[in-house]
Amino acid sequence: MTSTIRVINPNSNPAVTAGMSSALEALRTAEGPKLECVTLDGGPFGIESQADVSRVEPLLANFVKTDDEAAAFIIGCYSDPGLALCRETTNRPVFGIAECAMLTALTRAMSFGVIAILSKSISRHLKHMRERLLHNHCAGERAIELTVAEVESGSETFEKMENVGRDLRDLDGAEAIIMGCAGMAKHRIALERSLGIPVIDPTQAAAGMAINTVQLAN
Repeated sequence: MTSTIRVINPNSNPAVTAGMSSALEALRTAEGPKLECVTLDGGPFGIESQADVSRVEPLLANFVKTDDEAAAFIIGCYSDPGLALCRETTNRPVFGIAECAMLTALTRAMSFGVIAILSKSISRHLKHMRERLLHNHCAGERAIELTVAEVESGSETFEKMENVGRDLRDLDGAEAIIMGCAGMAKHRIALERSLGIPVIDPTQAAAGMAINTVQLAN
């Protein structure tokens, strides 16, 4: 029986869920685990504040607790909301895309920069890095000042990401770039080609780790 890895989009924007699923297509194989992307019921349209994070944490924990099918879970939001709580809820692996993206970036470079959606997200991300003792590897984090919905549907998203990515590379010294929102996934290849340094999509990073974990457990 094929194992299922459940990729949970904690916001209620189905376009973001579809974008994550599309980004994972290259990781789907006939022999490997099924990567199923779902949208969390009751979440905000975008997770853009600590209040949004706090709102979805119990919803995520309940989702994980009541899902008896999945072999592993991925929380598809760069704030990694409810990661510790979900890990307390189940003995199955739970992956946060931010945590996985930072660890993956360090397999490609000595330092990384993060493209955030909003400036107010940066302090929350920095706290997450410090808890994992990864902050010393972060060359910088800069925001494109777009909401989650604007990142997904906006015509200026790539241009803003490209400009911020250049600043992270040239001004801050980042040797790799992490896209700090699941909604940025469709721009990864073009951005990497433009910047000439590794660009990490967090959902892909987490899925790669989850696939390895699930396959090695079988």
